[in-house]
Amino acid sequence: MVKAVISGYYGYKNFGDEEILSSLLKHLNELNCEATVLSGDVEYTKEHNNVNAVNRFNLRAVINEIKNCDILISGGGSLLQDVTSLKSLVYYLFIISLGLLFNKKVIIFAQGIGPINNKFAQFITKILLRLCTYVSVRDEISRNVLEYLDVKADLLCDPIWAIEIPQAEKTNAVGIQLRKFKNLNYKFLQKLALLISKKFADRKIEIYSLQEDLDYEISKMFEKYLLQMNPNLITEVVTENIAQRISQLEYMIGMRFHALLIAIKSGVKTCAINYDIKVQKLAKEANIPMISTNASETYEEMYQQLTNLNSEDLLRYAKSNIFDWTKFDSYFL
Repeated sequence: MVKAVISGYYGYKNFGDEEILSSLLKHLNELNCEATVLSGDVEYTKEHNNVNAVNRFNLRAVINEIKNCDILISGGGSLLQDVTSLKSLVYYLFIISLGLLFNKKVIIFAQGIGPINNKFAQFITKILLRLCTYVSVRDEISRNVLEYLDVKADLLCDPIWAIEIPQAEKTNAVGIQLRKFKNLNYKFLQKLALLISKKFADRKIEIYSLQEDLDYEISKMFEKYLLQMNPNLITEVVTENIAQRISQLEYMIGMRFHALLIAIKSGVKTCAINYDIKVQKLAKEANIPMISTNASETYEEMYQQLTNLNSEDLLRYAKSNIFDWTKFDSYFL
């Protein structure tokens, strides 16, 4: 039985990353592969995925697992970037270097790469990734970043395109998904709340928290703004059964990449809130409206674009994103 160690942003109860892990583990199980996850919350990862896990910051345990595995998988998600922090990038590069040091197959799995602004970090990333067994990215921008670094990579789509979402009856609710971010200001929240309270006064408003420490507080704040503007609104902050609940919406206005992806995959009319280059790319490819966090746009125009979207067009775009496991699988034979 092939043994794999998986390194990523796992155990932090971030919806997108946990869905990627679930999809990856399901596929590894089909390959009869035994997996261990490097996790920020070992008990959570074990309980929710029925998989072996070790603390990602327990150096002795991490070294032992990598030393005794056959394949190290780094990803998915946006791991190799220094926008979140240089420290985060250094950590993931260190894990990759351990895999290479112990002469293991190292797979970069459908990652979103960059931006990497630090020149020395660019150099180290280039050196390490050129030594990896297989490098794959989830978008053209990431491949361009690696091309600039002279690293060859296969272009795949995001692994969450591969998950199956059970068909559910639409509720006609409107979804809002926000996360804590440096450019998300009071003016923007007020302007968005005003639009929602006026245009969707007759619908339930569901506010989605995909990661408690970054989303929940701002979700509750936005709910408060909505009810101040229209006390008769029916609102709910949603923290569970995220994919299924999003799939039942009629409209979604959201920030997080994977919230938007699930909505589009379910044929939900969707507007993106631009806070990251991956969101820009998805909005452009799916041909959905997008607003910025500086509240400079005319939201009436966004509303018209949103309501004029065709669900069948969104479903066609979603079906065009087929995750190809072929090359990945070849390293487990």
